[in-house]
Formats: sequence, structure tokens, C-alpha cells
Amino acid sequence: MTDDAPAEVAELAGRLFDLARGGDAEALAAYVDAGVPVNLTNGSGDTLLMLAAYHGHADAVRVLIARDADVDRVNDRGQAPLAGAVFKGEDDVVRALLDGGADPLGGHPTAVDTARMFGREDLLAVLLPPS
Repeated sequence: MTDDAPAEVAELAGRLFDLARGGDAEALAAYVDAGVPVNLTNGSGDTLLMLAAYHGHADAVRVLIARDADVDRVNDRGQAPLAGAVFKGEDDVVRALLDGGADPLGGHPTAVDTARMFGREDLLAVLLPPS
């Protein structure tokens, strides 16, 4: 979103970001199907997928992935949705992102680094391929 967007567009975008934070998968699907860009970002570079993932909404994450959301798109701080889900302890979201092709080594810190930081050996086993 740009600062010079019409007020109605900015208001709609704000509602969409709220839908993502709240996990309203059905409404998100309807808006994206109607033409809203699936990789719409807010002023911090967070996508709808990032917000849904960070707030623990696996169904919304799956809906957005099914509509070609970029699972590895980082925000303005270089954080990826997968690392955010690991940080928040959202195991179902982690699995949905991995099923959608998310890179455990994308962003900074990576999802792998985040799992190590928080002692999530269970998630490390999911994030790292067997050696």
C-alpha cells in the first residue's frame, strides 16, 4: 500500500489485514478470488499470509497458499512467515507453510534458527530433512 492511495482503498486494505489477523479464511478467499492481490502488503511489508501465520490461523494460511501466496516473502525486517509461526509456537501453521513449500532457511532469523533459539526440537525435526 502506498501513502497516496485513495481513502477507500486504504480502508479496504486495513479491513483485509484485520481479516488475516483474525483468520477469516472464507472472507480472505472471497476477496482474493474477486481480485485483491494475494501478496498485498501493509506499511511494514507484512503480507496477508504473514499476518495469518503470525496470528496462528492455519486455515487462512492454507486458503492463501491455495491462491498462490508467496510463502517465502519477507517483510521489511527480513522475517519470513515460517519463522514467525515457529516463534509464536503455531505448529499447525508451520506444517501448512511447509506443505505449501516454505523454505525453512529463508529470512532472518530463519525458521531453523528460531526453532533452535527456543529449544523446539520437535519443530527442528519437521524443518530439517533427515541427514
